Amino acid sequence: MFSKKSIRNKFALQLVMASATLIVIFSAILYNYIKISIYEDLNIELTKEAAMLSTEHSLSTGTLGVDIFKHVNITKESEVLIVVKTDKKHKISFEQYKKNGHNFLTIYYPFDKRKSTFLALTKNISNTDKLLDKILRSIIIINFITIFLVIFYALLLSRMLIIPIHSLTTKLAAMDENFFQSINTKNIPDEFKPLALSVNKLVDRIHTFVKYQKELFIGTAHELKTPLAVMKTKNEVTLLKKRNVDKYIDTIQHNNKTIDEMNKMIGCILEIGRLESAQFEQPLEIDLIEFLKDRANNFEILAHQENKTIIKNFSPKSFPILIQPTLLIHILQNFVQNAIKFTAEGGKIEIKCFTDTNGINVHVIDEGIGIDESQDLFAPFKRYGRKDGAGLGLFLAKGAADAIGATITIKNRKDEKGAVATLHIPISNKKLAKKSKKRDI
Repeated sequence: MFSKKSIRNKFALQLVMASATLIVIFSAILYNYIKISIYEDLNIELTKEAAMLSTEHSLSTGTLGVDIFKHVNITKESEVLIVVKTDKKHKISFEQYKKNGHNFLTIYYPFDKRKSTFLALTKNISNTDKLLDKILRSIIIINFITIFLVIFYALLLSRMLIIPIHSLTTKLAAMDENFFQSINTKNIPDEFKPLALSVNKLVDRIHTFVKYQKELFIGTAHELKTPLAVMKTKNEVTLLKKRNVDKYIDTIQHNNKTIDEMNKMIGCILEIGRLESAQFEQPLEIDLIEFLKDRANNFEILAHQENKTIIKNFSPKSFPILIQPTLLIHILQNFVQNAIKFTAEGGKIEIKCFTDTNGINVHVIDEGIGIDESQDLFAPFKRYGRKDGAGLGLFLAKGAADAIGATITIKNRKDEKGAVATLHIPISNKKLAKKSKKRDI
């Protein structure tokens, strides 16, 4: 019940300890203030009585050390003496002592400075001390009751604070691969909204992942089943009767070509597994501009082999971010390879980088045939144009972008023929890089 790992128990314990400390300190201050106030009142009262007696009686009315109580109107608990006391300043002083189980307070009031005599007025303050003891006991009892109420309140408050967490936990526990529902943040306290929003973002990513995985499995089965069926049919037709050698060679060559295409598809599927593993890599702090310049040099070699040109246009001069380089490389390679594939010989591919208020954008602009913007370009096994490929490139790029918290889009160019592939990395990645740098320092 009182686990050391429980946040609720830690919160309740800290609240009780802090409250109890404040209560004890306040009670001690209150008691001392009451005690000092009472004793100050006693001192003032004795001072007034001593001043009155000093005015009414001169030295001749009493003998040194003789009790003159009979000659003054004082209470039964008071005693007045004229005493000699060595005091160069000849000022009022007080003395408190205990005798026969009673407490007494004496004031020494200057009576005759020349003879160093003082009027000693003693008063029994046992009742005052008893009153202070009663006040102290009352304060202690009140403190125990208050601390008990604080404990009860701390347990109640800690339970109220974790109700939203229990609610979130219940909703998350009810989710499975067939039921993903975002959490309603309207009735959640402000302190828990960032958690709920993060959970909703995670739910959306899981939902997208499951959706694409289902499409991938269905597409894989279809893409592999069709060529296998074609190969089997062609083999069966070839074996129906004896044919010349050229027919057999043609069938075998066709089947080999189909097998090569299937191997490429299987390679892309294996790439999906490697890409998913890369999502768990530790993010690294890199300078995005330097990273793009380095990769662009490699892309220039690929473009030059097909008699095409890479144009680089990078801004600003530096942009540190915290990111997984493997996933970023995969997105850039897919964009540039597609741009090279669809751009005609002698054409140009521009790699452009610039910032905006929300982050940084990387554009890969080609001079190809453009795209059909009504189609889902990021669905698996979707092929456009007459180019070879398994149709998984953009699907993988979309998964990589989701993993690094970025977004990718592909639109047709407005100025001329071609397409623009855009990678947008939010500014939060740059903030994370700054925090990581501070921790390293």
